[in-house]
Amino acid sequence: MEKMISLNSGYTMPSIGLGVWRMEKSEIRDVIINSIKLGYRHFDCAADYKNESQVGEALAEAINTGLVKRDDLFITTKLWNSDHGHVEAACKDSLTKLQLDYLDLYLVHFPIATRHTGVGTTDSALADDGVLDIDTTISLETTWHAMEDLVSKGFVRSIGISNYDIFLTRDCLAYSKVKPAVNQIETHPYFQRESLVKFCQKHNICVTAHTPLGGATANAEWFGTVSCLDDPVFQGLAEKYKKTAAQIVLRWGLQRNTVVIPKSSKLERLKENIDIDDFELSAEDMDLIRSMDRKYRTNQPAVFWGIDLYA
Repeated sequence: MEKMISLNSGYTMPSIGLGVWRMEKSEIRDVIINSIKLGYRHFDCAADYKNESQVGEALAEAINTGLVKRDDLFITTKLWNSDHGHVEAACKDSLTKLQLDYLDLYLVHFPIATRHTGVGTTDSALADDGVLDIDTTISLETTWHAMEDLVSKGFVRSIGISNYDIFLTRDCLAYSKVKPAVNQIETHPYFQRESLVKFCQKHNICVTAHTPLGGATANAEWFGTVSCLDDPVFQGLAEKYKKTAAQIVLRWGLQRNTVVIPKSSKLERLKENIDIDDFELSAEDMDLIRSMDRKYRTNQPAVFWGIDLYA
């Protein structure tokens, strides 16, 4: 049985989910249906992934054929940067595309507002200098209060943040009436971010690890990064526990009380990624992995935005 994490909103979230970033539209239907059959109930989407409609069709098929009940699913999607001034319209657009009456979790995708390009277009508009066209008239506090309104109107059950550091997370806690239930961040053995993870957990904010395997092939292709999966330490641990390196890394994520949302479209990998509850890493091996932190970010939107927002 998949472990559930209790959120500060009173709802629970499955500790393993499937991320649909960079998933081909043509393969989504089969991936979603197969993953539900394998036991996945948590799906991590975003307006910016430009595949919400395809995910929605697959979810509708699964629900309408009796494969799964809506109440048993946990669906996350995210507000894009260009829609910070149009939060309700953006949320409704995502709900329409996903064919849902409500979202389980709606996240502010990045702590930055950019020039509005039309609801649902999710463009990253660049200014004449080739740098992201940042909107300095909308504060994150204004965006958050609009997110809170979605909860009171019944569009969303839980709201959260994504890619927020300690400063911004602390600020959100200070101005929020509805506290962020989740902070979704890049974290993996090469980028452990222990201070941020512990800060969030101390303040009852669940940490979801996007890129929990360090990005692997996808990020190597886009950002030229290396993955921790190739590290000899993980190869050795895989042999020791008779698991794959990916299963070791995901198990580490669960044992530090984070939610993990690996992305895969391969049936064999989908099976492997959810089959990690039948073993436990020893305290010594958790310590070994803790020593491997390189403070190494693999997801680098500066490649597209002409500006390093993490600088």
